[in-house]
Amino acid sequence: MIRKRADFVAANHGVRVARPGFVLLVRPAAPVIDGARFGVTVTRKIGNAVMRNRMKRRFRALLRDLLPHLGVAGADHVLIGREGGIERDFAALRAELEAALIRAAAGKGDPPRRPRPNNGKRR
Repeated sequence: MIRKRADFVAANHGVRVARPGFVLLVRPAAPVIDGARFGVTVTRKIGNAVMRNRMKRRFRALLRDLLPHLGVAGADHVLIGREGGIERDFAALRAELEAALIRAAAGKGDPPRRPRPNNGKRR
């Protein structure tokens, strides 16, 4: 399981596959790692702690089930929860994750996002 912020940030430079309930990021990890690692993140915009934790539990259950079969070996997989993800049917989420993992394994990510305008603000 991925726990360090640096690993989550590094996954941002990998393949990105967006779906209505989540965004999947896949990035090849260090060659030392044998299996596929995963991490789940859900922002505070989604809802209160109960909703965020429920969404994370659902995502972890899906990843533990699907990653051994469809995941990219030796890669880091990060699932970012989206606003509509908690209301989505579990079977629909599973089908979307299967399709996203297959697409990421083939290296067919979504096109890069446009950079956000800075508008003179510091980051």
